[in-house]
Amino acid sequence: MKHYDVIIAGGGFGGLVCAKTLAQQGIRTLLLERKKAPGVGMHTTGIIVGECAEEFSLPEHLTRRITRVRLYAPNLKFTELSTDSYFFLATDTPAVMRHLSDEALRAGAEIIYDTPYDKGEDVPGGVIVNGAYQSRFLIGADGPRSKVADDFSLGQNTAFLLGAEAEYTGLPLADDGAFYCFLDQQLARGYLGWVIPSVGVSQVGIAQRLPRKPDIDAFVGRMKGVFDFSSAQVAARRGGLIPVGGLVHPFATDKVFLLGDAAGIVSPLTAGGIHTAMHYGKRLAEHLALSIQGNHSGASAAAMLHRCYPRFYAKQLLRKSFEHLAPDWLLSRIIGNPLFGAAANHIFFKKKTLK
Repeated sequence: MKHYDVIIAGGGFGGLVCAKTLAQQGIRTLLLERKKAPGVGMHTTGIIVGECAEEFSLPEHLTRRITRVRLYAPNLKFTELSTDSYFFLATDTPAVMRHLSDEALRAGAEIIYDTPYDKGEDVPGGVIVNGAYQSRFLIGADGPRSKVADDFSLGQNTAFLLGAEAEYTGLPLADDGAFYCFLDQQLARGYLGWVIPSVGVSQVGIAQRLPRKPDIDAFVGRMKGVFDFSSAQVAARRGGLIPVGGLVHPFATDKVFLLGDAAGIVSPLTAGGIHTAMHYGKRLAEHLALSIQGNHSGASAAAMLHRCYPRFYAKQLLRKSFEHLAPDWLLSRIIGNPLFGAAANHIFFKKKTLK
């Protein structure tokens, strides 16, 4: 049996930042990741909001700055949204994950790839994972259908979007600094479609609220009236679940903590969860390091999460309103309305402060 202070299940954005921060504090840290290598089989678009880019610097060659949004109605009329004080970063997501993995390893974390979290057991003084590793604390950063949450009777996500995305080479875009968003309740009920100029490719994707499933080929067919796909080639495809039901309950004990998608700390409105995963991964690591160094329980770390994790009450209401009160004919009619533009500008560009 190998012994650690903290075991992290899942090597996504939050898990890797958490592992790096713990290791920097001299905490014996093990991260288990089911994928064979960092960046393999990604499910996310990898869009980084401005606040996250400012808090966590990434190598410039792995990102592309996006400063405008072109928002399309179902009839393909659009409105331009922009601000001088905000930006997004499109990323080469597999390369970003390799970078974050290398940073965690350099800090001293142990990472075992091709080894999924299989089973956890509560024992006096800690937890045993996979029958082979023991630690004082366990962090479940293992995605929207968390096995850690299931094993330790923590809250589970129940509401999801299902997204599908293709990366294209050779797809010309009129504005390569814009995030193209498409509202269409027939093709993307509960969310939207998107075309994003990224690093060396263009990302074309769509998501729908389950139980509806996204039809990316139908979306691409519709987009042929906006973009020239004649020379475009698919370089990669991906897809996955996005939890949009808000924070799960309970999400922590004094030994086990959920992080990222597993905790449901994903905006129900925008489906953005990278910044919250990274920010709270760092904060959780800092609190656990203090607990370990002071030989205390994890109660203070759990209390911090209870105090700081976002609840998304307003965004839940906005999501329900969008799903049930915004038919395509209405979206097409109001796309150029100044009030609608102001509201959309607020959603896309308002800076969000995390505790």
